Amino acid sequence: MNTTPRRRPLHGSDESDRLGLTGLLPPPPVPGLDPDRALRLKEALLREAGADAPRAGLARRASRRRPPRRLVVRVMAPAVACALAVGGVVAVNLTDTPGHGAPAVPGDDNAARAPEAARLLDRIALAAAGAKHPTVRADQFVYVESKVAYAAQSAGGGPATMAPARTRQVWLSADGSRPGLLREAGRPDAPLGDADDTPVYALDGPGAVPRPTTLGKGPSISNPTHQYVASLPTDPDALLKLIREETRGQDRGPGSSPSPGSSPSPASDPDQRAFAAIGDLLAETWAPPQVSAALYKAAAKLPGVTVVPSAVDAAGRQGIAVARTAHGRQTQWVFDRSTYAFLGERTVLAAAGAAGPAGTVVGTSAVLAKAAVDRVGETPDGHRDEVRG
Repeated sequence: MNTTPRRRPLHGSDESDRLGLTGLLPPPPVPGLDPDRALRLKEALLREAGADAPRAGLARRASRRRPPRRLVVRVMAPAVACALAVGGVVAVNLTDTPGHGAPAVPGDDNAARAPEAARLLDRIALAAAGAKHPTVRADQFVYVESKVAYAAQSAGGGPATMAPARTRQVWLSADGSRPGLLREAGRPDAPLGDADDTPVYALDGPGAVPRPTTLGKGPSISNPTHQYVASLPTDPDALLKLIREETRGQDRGPGSSPSPGSSPSPASDPDQRAFAAIGDLLAETWAPPQVSAALYKAAAKLPGVTVVPSAVDAAGRQGIAVARTAHGRQTQWVFDRSTYAFLGERTVLAAAGAAGPAGTVVGTSAVLAKAAVDRVGETPDGHRDEVRG
């Protein structure tokens, strides 16, 4: 049994006890200070402390009599990202991911979340710059496999209804010299991007219904080839300027594909056109690492870009999202929390309407595979040249 007596608490008014007990302690050595001088200084300090102690005790007792007050604590943790590129895999510490744990409300506190989005996109750009990207030859095709689902609304009105997710495969000629192919479950194959002016089908965005067109111009932001994407500027300011110029006046809505419950006004929102164009390039092209990084940095320069702490792609993968709200819809780019890999897109209603309440998902996609193949219709053999996500 421990027989050591417990120390009696010292009261501030009992100066003699305080001086007596502390006097038993040896004074600390101070260079150049004789023992008598040191003792006098110590006694003076203790007298001052004893005079202040009763007042401090009264203050503590008075504080105990006050009613409790709600304490609000804001913790501002510094943004820390540790990136390790080994064999093309970039792992990033998301403990301090901007927006993590905040409510995922469309358009919630956009001004406060904008700096978070810029920091998150900087981390995503860092991860993209270190990603593995095999060389794609000019005579090859870029193959992209994804799952997509979009809502439909009946002509008589009523809430929008999501269709089941379907598999989507796209083959695009790397240099644009040969026609590509779009293949979706339950739909006829559609040729893409013929080299001459014969009628083909074009896509206005991932998941969009192909429309008949003829190719009268070369590759562009809206009609990219792999070689064109690979040649894009890696300076974010120059890249954003080019995207704005090439999307000026385009009849594009706020997302990659039409969705119910919206009445877009694209001519009045060049920032949303740029955001949608960048999203299209992320989803169905295979940009080299430095170009991918520049795309994310360019997106960070757009006003109104925010963070959604939790989002799910069409394959059910959980992630964090970068989003922008316009014309009643919020377009979200979903990223893996551990690697920052691009997972897919999601479009939700930002406000309640005929199509459903705010937060209703009206479009979703998930990128499952990207690869270089030699022929249209060919899929990666064992995913040897494939980069998932």
